[in-house]
Amino acid sequence: MPSRRPPGPPPSGHVLHEAALRHLARFAATRAGLLRVLDRRIARWARRMQDDGQVVPETTLREAREAAATVVSALAAEGLVDDAAFAAARARRLSRGGRSGRAIGAALARAGVGETEAREAVADDVEAEFDRAVLAARRRRVGPFAPGAGVEPDEAAPDDPRVLGWFARAGFTRDVAQRVLALSPEEAAERVLAARR
Repeated sequence: MPSRRPPGPPPSGHVLHEAALRHLARFAATRAGLLRVLDRRIARWARRMQDDGQVVPETTLREAREAAATVVSALAAEGLVDDAAFAAARARRLSRGGRSGRAIGAALARAGVGETEAREAVADDVEAEFDRAVLAARRRRVGPFAPGAGVEPDEAAPDDPRVLGWFARAGFTRDVAQRVLALSPEEAAERVLAARR
């Protein structure tokens, strides 16, 4: 069995700063997300200490967590961690993917974006939600994007319960879903092109 690496000293502010920079070089992150990354690093160190039979003093853990919070604050002050920019970029990407405003808000909350930043990042008007629903229908191939749409008039009725259920689970309102299902394939294609601009 290979020998495990010794736990070493507790993660210092410098070590955590370097770990944060390596993470930010590869991934966009929020303040909360970066703090979770650093907390996991501290927890791994504590587990290695315990596996090595050593006691981890609570004060050492507290100091390491305080150092992690200081590192995140310093990086945010330098502009390397910007929750508003993260929220705007993620919301744009999810909108282009056809996610509803509710789904985008939930994804931003999971990523650690504050409620204010999330609200500012998500376009909350009806037409933006309609465009996102059209993109979602295209991705799912329902309504005007279903195979044979436009050929068989009753194929995608605006009150198809299965399709309406899918739209509801995706976070779209019934009105928006029915508007999408009522589109002709040509109108839907125009909306997709307009939404991509």
